[in-house]
Amino acid sequence: MSTEVRIVRLDAMRVAAALGFGPSPEPLAWEALTAWAEGEGLRLSEHRLFGFNNPSPAPGSPNYGYEQWLVLRGQALPAGSVQIKDVPGGLYAVMRCQGIPNPEIWMQLVRWREASPYRFGTHQWLEECLTPDLLGEPEQTQFDLYLPIAE
Repeated sequence: MSTEVRIVRLDAMRVAAALGFGPSPEPLAWEALTAWAEGEGLRLSEHRLFGFNNPSPAPGSPNYGYEQWLVLRGQALPAGSVQIKDVPGGLYAVMRCQGIPNPEIWMQLVRWREASPYRFGTHQWLEECLTPDLLGEPEQTQFDLYLPIAE
């Protein structure tokens, strides 16, 4: 994993959003979003894909939520459990990781922020999947982790 941190400003986005909940919600959100995208004739490899815990894990419970976003370029209609949302952009510290992100990888980025001149931002933490075709091979996938910051 690279510990190189880039500063990135994300513009506001229109996204298709799917939510999974349970002890392993990521595949649930991914499957709902994938099925919706196929129905819309969208290829996942041609769109940016972001995700984040929603709600975050709670002590004593194996269940948590994960929300998966597909960034849209045009108009789209919600269907089933997939919603269309307009989300604000913001300033981020971004670090690439190989394999599925875990708390220790996120802590490296948090420690970088603590030693930087930036404050924590209040916008959404994000994980961008850069290799959606490899999601069946977790150790081969690449993600960019987006930590919200403010100047």
